[in-house]
Amino acid sequence: MSKLYVIPTPIGNLEDITFRAVRTLKEVDFILAEDTRTSGKLLKHLEITTKMYAHHKFNEHASVEKVISRLAHGETAALISDAGTPAISDPGYLVVRNCIDAGIAVECLPGPTAFVPALVTAGLPNDKFCFEGFLPVKKGRKTRLEFLQNEKRTMVFYESPHRLLKTLGQFSEHFGADRQAAVCREISKIHEETVRGSLQDLVAHFSDHPPKGEIVLIVNGQKD
Repeated sequence: MSKLYVIPTPIGNLEDITFRAVRTLKEVDFILAEDTRTSGKLLKHLEITTKMYAHHKFNEHASVEKVISRLAHGETAALISDAGTPAISDPGYLVVRNCIDAGIAVECLPGPTAFVPALVTAGLPNDKFCFEGFLPVKKGRKTRLEFLQNEKRTMVFYESPHRLLKTLGQFSEHFGADRQAAVCREISKIHEETVRGSLQDLVAHFSDHPPKGEIVLIVNGQKD
């Protein structure tokens, strides 16, 4: 029976792959990978030999029709990204949406995604939160930050290390220097670190300690 499986892959520690994910990757007819070189290393480690094809933001519009055609003829496929859960700040939405429109079953396996452990370890309220992912780099960034000034829920952002200081400075300007936040980086890896404090504290810390690795930013919402 045709089906698209959306499969999370480890964001750092390879032991975070599930038994179910490994079995499914071995059983499907083909795998769609964001970067076949990166995913190839993981599949080799897991001794998975399933045929793999590139499916990323630069070719997904061109490849989705072929994928849907193969699935419609009874094949099964797995969608993976370089790390974490596909379609969360990564390609995936387009092929999932097209499968649904074509009447093809879609199943997403539970598994690694960076913002959940960051949200839990930040120590900020997490009963209600909003996921913002990556802010616009240029156009629309200021508008989005102004909109979020009145957000009362804890906010979750993704950021690159070379933009972190600039982003923390902008957050301090829009949310207030005393707003509590946490920078979580290299989650599940050897150098995993969570730095907590006010936005002003975090600017000072990372001015002296340039960050490396993947980063999740957790920012407290506006108080009543």
